[in-house]
Amino acid sequence: MSSNKPHLNLIVMGHVDHGKSTLTGHLLFDAGYIDQKTIDAYAKESEKTGAGDTFKFAWVLDTIKEERERGVTIDLSFQKFETPKIFYTIIDAPGHRDFIKNMITGASQADVAILVVSGKKGEFEVAIGPGGQAREHAYLARTLGVKNL
Repeated sequence: MSSNKPHLNLIVMGHVDHGKSTLTGHLLFDAGYIDQKTIDAYAKESEKTGAGDTFKFAWVLDTIKEERERGVTIDLSFQKFETPKIFYTIIDAPGHRDFIKNMITGASQADVAILVVSGKKGEFEVAIGPGGQAREHAYLARTLGVKNL
């Protein structure tokens, strides 16, 4: 990874169960940072949970046993990747309100953010409504200096 490229810390944040870890894991897979063999192994392991292979991309980042058992991100996860012009550190943040302190820690290190919000009717409204984690994450990130969402 080239050190003469600009570096950006990018936090992926939003409401619980809206696909933050899955999106990030899929991005890393599509960019060639995770191989097919690893994804296939995660798919097999995910099927043992009874949820099919739905966690195969999320488990690229959710590596703690408790995260996999509960199906939610608990701690921050950091992954590095680069494009031809920029070196990134992706910060995958938990969406559950019980782990908001971890999200705040990640946002305090971020330069830019991706706010993931489900497009499903009902889920979207909950996420951005009063008490919704997507709304709270956006406010907190802005308060912590993240200006580009």
